[in-house]
Amino acid sequence: MSTSDVAREVRRTGLTATVSDSTVWRWLSEDAIKPWQHRCWIFPRDPFFAAKASRILDLYERVFEGRALKDDEFVLSTDEKTSLQARARRHSSLPPNPGRAMRVEHEYRRRGAWAYLAALDVFRAKLFGRCERKTGIVPFDRLVGQGMTQPPYNEARRVFWIMDNGSSHRGAACVKRLVEKYPRIVPVHGPVHASWLNQIEISFSLLQRKVLTPNDFPSLGAVSERLLAFERHYEAIAKPFEWKFTRHDLSRLLDRMKKGDVGLWAAA
Repeated sequence: MSTSDVAREVRRTGLTATVSDSTVWRWLSEDAIKPWQHRCWIFPRDPFFAAKASRILDLYERVFEGRALKDDEFVLSTDEKTSLQARARRHSSLPPNPGRAMRVEHEYRRRGAWAYLAALDVFRAKLFGRCERKTGIVPFDRLVGQGMTQPPYNEARRVFWIMDNGSSHRGAACVKRLVEKYPRIVPVHGPVHASWLNQIEISFSLLQRKVLTPNDFPSLGAVSERLLAFERHYEAIAKPFEWKFTRHDLSRLLDRMKKGDVGLWAAA
């Protein structure tokens, strides 16, 4: 019901002879309970959520299994950003003019789509990735190989790869496959519904706003060219993210969830 509907119902039932829509809105906005509002959230279903999430949060503080990381140990955050389309606009975009924003044609022709696989060095703010036609075990392993064969990771004591539970890098099979190929690697899987703990998602957000918007690319080659150019630019100017959410914050969040005060999405 709108405020007009509510005001009409109030007058019809005789609760008050006259009442304006603005008065009804003021009453509703001042009330403690607002049943017309809602917020989505989700509760963790992983029984080991706290332990898995804590491992990641410890790594962000340069700690693993209670011990401080050495200078030659690195932490990478990795994921896949799918369906990066090349939308060739049916008419050329018009540049901005004084008092007028850039104009981008609404209609477009699809020129294909990439899956962008990337990894972020959490403490060095180094971003590297690759464009693939699709996701999967083989494309993901190519990204890992791209990282593990370049310095300083190829000579590191250990390289921790923080990842989610996507089908291309899920569970014990992924750990076994990667460790057999790269003995220096330590795959670290987060719990389900915890992408907000993965710092690469922040980089993907920046990439979406700074690189892919507006989407006006004549070809897939133009998309990959801009993505790789952004990586080089990012390395030249970026600093590590100032991550403040700690293991202590996680404990407080989980306590609140037990009381029904908050869910994961609300917290994220």
